[in-house]
Amino acid sequence: MKKQVVIIGAAGRMGKALVNGIATGVVPELELVGAVDLSSIPDQGKDIGELAGAGHIGVNLTSNLPALVSPGRIFIDFSFHSGIAERGEVLSQQTTCWVIGTTGLSPDEQADVSRIAGKIPVVFSPNMSLGVNLLAALVEKTAAALANNGYDIEILERHHRKKVDAPSGTALYLGESAARGAGWKLDDVAQHGREGIREGDRPVQEIGFHSFRGGDLAGDHTVTFAADGELIELSHRATSRDTFAIGALRAAGWLAGKPAGLYTMNDVLGLS
Repeated sequence: MKKQVVIIGAAGRMGKALVNGIATGVVPELELVGAVDLSSIPDQGKDIGELAGAGHIGVNLTSNLPALVSPGRIFIDFSFHSGIAERGEVLSQQTTCWVIGTTGLSPDEQADVSRIAGKIPVVFSPNMSLGVNLLAALVEKTAAALANNGYDIEILERHHRKKVDAPSGTALYLGESAARGAGWKLDDVAQHGREGIREGDRPVQEIGFHSFRGGDLAGDHTVTFAADGELIELSHRATSRDTFAIGALRAAGWLAGKPAGLYTMNDVLGLS
């Protein structure tokens, strides 16, 4: 029997990529049984397969999330971060699974996710791709070796013009990896952009974040370690949103049947 999947945020770019991924059998054991998005979406009631370019699949877009909640179903959430606690409470009324690819969560919203993970299994990651998660591991190891030996850390992320949060969740994830490797606390050392004249040299314990928005870029991230005489760059470029969809679908297949708890893509990919 196939594992039943419901996509939250199905009318968005990532939602449609997920629909196509399931329709083409990227993870063969998954079956799409529901598609949810805001009631203000004009395509409510239409077949989500046709909206995503995957052809007719017999699943219509709806705004009624509670009607789709059923034991054993896996919910993949790429909706906007606002309302994530309310969505989680709805899902936790049954023994569902929740894969969260939503970015831009506040500390309070992250705490809500952790609380709900005490009731149901949750995979939460700011980036679902294998490459990015491997990059984060490399960044942590590099920072451990270089951050306190004269190397400055800067992070540049580039995304499409419609992305509303900055820096990206992935950039913050990489920043957290760098800070952990260096033995720092990210909140104490993060510098978001620069403007004007600063007195004195750049602090040794600082991680700079820079955000570019333009075009249709799916996501570029570069972590730079800069010292006198040399520059080390660790980069990842997503050329298609399919890489994130594939990762989320793999996470969905992995999460089914797991006990309640908060998991990451490192768990899914065996990198922990």
